[in-house]
Amino acid sequence: MPNLYRYGLRLSRRPDIAEDLVQITVERALGARDTLDAATRLEPWLIRILRNAYIDMTRRNKTRGTEIDIFDAPDAATVDGARVTENALMLDATERALQDLPEDQRSVLLLVCYQEMSYADTADILGIPKGTVMSRLARARAALAEKLGIN
Repeated sequence: MPNLYRYGLRLSRRPDIAEDLVQITVERALGARDTLDAATRLEPWLIRILRNAYIDMTRRNKTRGTEIDIFDAPDAATVDGARVTENALMLDATERALQDLPEDQRSVLLLVCYQEMSYADTADILGIPKGTVMSRLARARAALAEKLGIN
């Protein structure tokens, strides 16, 4: 075992990976003990298994991508892929529905909801009465909700 560990450490240059390689080697050797020829020396056979395990590990790591430790980024565990996708689709549908609104409704909705302007400021910018801003905003919100199927 010490020779296997030293060889694994030489290959990987990391003690934790060397220990993993020794464990993988022992598991594979026990699983394939029936294939070992009695004339074959045990140590070279085990070292060959360890080397192949290391090659498999490095190939797998190249295609795996970036790994993040859950303790380094605790927020990564709470990401719900389905919810993120659903939100992106809803945002896209909202953008399309917003483009289908009449220009007068869209401009009021963008100024009040997106730019967070007051009704009075929106009325000044568009040159319309404050009551018109409120009625256009109400119609724009209702039309947007209808296009998105929101009750």
